[in-house]
Amino acid sequence: MDLGIAGKNALITGGSRGLGRQAALSLAAEGVNVAICGRSPDTLNRTVAELKELGVSALGVEADVSSSSEIESLYRSVTGELGAIDILVNNVGGTRSREDILGASLEDFRGTFDLNLFGGFRLTQLVLPHMRGQKWGRVVNIVSIWGREYGGNISYMSAKAAVIAATKHAAVTLAKDGVLVNSIAPGSILHPQGSWERFQNENPPEVVADFIERNMPMGRFGWPEPVGDLVAFLSSKRAGLITGACIVVDGGQSYSMI
Repeated sequence: MDLGIAGKNALITGGSRGLGRQAALSLAAEGVNVAICGRSPDTLNRTVAELKELGVSALGVEADVSSSSEIESLYRSVTGELGAIDILVNNVGGTRSREDILGASLEDFRGTFDLNLFGGFRLTQLVLPHMRGQKWGRVVNIVSIWGREYGGNISYMSAKAAVIAATKHAAVTLAKDGVLVNSIAPGSILHPQGSWERFQNENPPEVVADFIERNMPMGRFGWPEPVGDLVAFLSSKRAGLITGACIVVDGGQSYSMI
């Protein structure tokens, strides 16, 4: 299936590893020129080399999108070298706290929103003039099943729910401009240097097996490729009627019916 996006320019935050890396690879496989940002030069350079091997232009920028002062610089660096951004994938996420309401500090709660919501919100604002001007654009926000139902800690769950809500509102606002905005909610996805790899490494095999038995209907953790390929599809011309959606990729793990 030709997705019709060869030659477009994409920016993926947190694109040097994990789900961001896979999204970058899936887009590059469709002929999309890709810029990624991250905080580790080594992983950035390795992923950029992988992308260039697919025959597209690729750029890696060191940036922390939870810092508002770095977002404008990131945007200028990407557009200055790659050109205007047609596809934005807000992938950066995580948590500043592992506590519940009894233990989480207000500072950490705000920090989790900085990491998951505010950076992507500002980047979306920056790319919109070009997207609206050409009457075509795609924004894909990576959230979590724990933004749709109970799970994780209070700051992470709240921040991901906020991203889902912002996605829906932006999608309705921008629908007539040809700019489609969607979110993807992965379940427990295993990848190198990810939280589920740490979970496996830090717990006895019987604890990991029990978690899988209780939570994973497929009997295994998820893997990145389905998420990356869905990013590519939602970024394509084939997805022309999909906007404001939150699509779950979790192997049946979650319980929500909506």
